[in-house]
Amino acid sequence: MYAVLVTGGKQYRVMQGQTLRVEKLEGEVGGTVKFDQVLMLADGEHVHAGEAAKGASVTATIKSHGRADKIRIVKFRRRKHYRKQMGHRQHYTEVEITGIAGK
Repeated sequence: MYAVLVTGGKQYRVMQGQTLRVEKLEGEVGGTVKFDQVLMLADGEHVHAGEAAKGASVTATIKSHGRADKIRIVKFRRRKHYRKQMGHRQHYTEVEITGIAGK
């Protein structure tokens, strides 16, 4: 059984027991979080999407919070005496999927 859920503006295909990194979520390590925005739910040969997947939810346990590797941003204009360097580290939450429930 798997589901497609939306969190942090991104879509993830998840199965029970899977660990994934999503955009930062509020909550303590060891706490649970419930994802209500489920786009699709599949169980073997039965696939429920759209209206049929309404009411489905995915529960997960928060494993850790952290920051991803630094991404370097360089802006450069040749012959214009312009160079700008920046960096960015995105916050994330690592979660483990504990259950997928239909309606």
